[in-house]
Amino acid sequence: MQRAAMLFAGVMAVATASASADVSPGERGRLLAAAKATDDVRGIVPTDLWTRARCVVVIPELKKAALVVGGEFGKGVMSCRAGGGQGAGASGEGWSAPMFLELARGSWGFQAGAEQIDVVMLVMNEDGEQKLLQNTVTLGADASVAAGPTGRQGHLGTDSALKADLISYSRAQGLFAGLDLSGGVLSPDLEANRSIYGRAATPRSILATRAMSAPPEARPFLNALVKR
Repeated sequence: MQRAAMLFAGVMAVATASASADVSPGERGRLLAAAKATDDVRGIVPTDLWTRARCVVVIPELKKAALVVGGEFGKGVMSCRAGGGQGAGASGEGWSAPMFLELARGSWGFQAGAEQIDVVMLVMNEDGEQKLLQNTVTLGADASVAAGPTGRQGHLGTDSALKADLISYSRAQGLFAGLDLSGGVLSPDLEANRSIYGRAATPRSILATRAMSAPPEARPFLNALVKR
C-alpha cells in the first residue's frame, strides 16, 4: 500500500512538473499575443460584464484560411475563474492554467480590409462554462453567442445578448467591435495541451479540477486577466 501511494505521488509530481517543461516558441508566442489582446480589450468591455464572466477565451490573430475557401482559423487559450459565479476571482487571484484551443468555421466576414482579427469571448454563465468543458463546441448550436456591447459603462441591449452563454468581441486594425461568432467550432488543441500538461490533460482537468499548474510562460496572460 505504501509503495502504491509513493508511486501515485510520483506520477502526480511528474504531471505537475510537465506544465513548465515543453512550452514551444509557437505556444509562448500564442500566450503573449493573448495577453496583449486581453489587456487591450479590457478598455472597452463593460466592467460589470468582466466581473461576471466565468471564463475568458482569447483567439489572437484569427486568420483568413488560405486552404479553406471563405474560412477562418485561429489558435488561442482559455482560462476560468476558481469557483465560478459572479465576482469569483475579483480579488485578482484564482484563474486556472490556460487551456490551449482552436477556433474554425466557414466565414464570418472580416472587417473591411482585415486579413486577421483578434477575438475575445466572455463565458457568462455556468451552462456556457460546462459546455466549453466538452471536447468540441459549436457556437450558436451547442452554446449561444452574441456580439458584446462596448464602453466601460455599456449595457447589454438585446434579449439575445442578455441570455447568451458567451459574449464576443473582435479587433481589426486597432478597432474593437462586437462580433457574432455563430457557427464557429471551438475544440481543444490536443497537441499543445499534451505537450505542456501531459497526455492525461483534458479541458476539465485543466480548467475545472485544477489538476494542472500553469507554466511560467502563461504569467503575462494570467496577469492581464486580473488587471483593472
